[in-house]
Amino acid sequence: MGWQTSWTEILGFVTGALCVWLVARQHIANWPIGIANNVFFIALFYPAGLYADAGLQIVFIALAAYGWWSWTHGGGPGTAGALQVRRSTAAEWAALAAVGAVGVLGLTLLLGRATDSTVPFWDALTTGLSLTATYGQCRKLVESWWLWIAADLVYIPLYVYKGLYLTSLLYAVFLALCVAGLLAWRRALPVRGTHEARRVTA
Repeated sequence: MGWQTSWTEILGFVTGALCVWLVARQHIANWPIGIANNVFFIALFYPAGLYADAGLQIVFIALAAYGWWSWTHGGGPGTAGALQVRRSTAAEWAALAAVGAVGVLGLTLLLGRATDSTVPFWDALTTGLSLTATYGQCRKLVESWWLWIAADLVYIPLYVYKGLYLTSLLYAVFLALCVAGLLAWRRALPVRGTHEARRVTA
């Protein structure tokens, strides 16, 4: 289609789409595939001047290691078995919102003053949304998909603006996969009526 691209962007596309597809299916292989995707994106974003997005990939690698452990060990000492999908509590939402807002503000100021970024706020906003979404994904919080959807809606035009057309297309694919993931994880939630019936019986 006349787009200028690179093998780095192509490999980022393939590993990224595969990773999200695996997350939607709660498959543990999403974590190593995701780490490979992060490495490709570091090499892609830094030369494009998306410094927060490039640095974000390093944090993603650390979160992927935590998520990998969390999904297989239940998330804490003394817990056994795989982590189960659940809804976020009000306290978790408040904490994620507070941390995200502070992070976006701090990154916007840092990028605007210390780098030559032409999109400091948007780079910071996508970073904040992505980090909170990834943490929620690590804990299998179903609302993490809403955060990913919000991030993708910003990422798509941002990457078009930066000339990363294939990556923009990838995030359009991500958006569709995130909707599918949201629906799949909602179906995996415990049935509330069943739990309430058990309490009444008890």
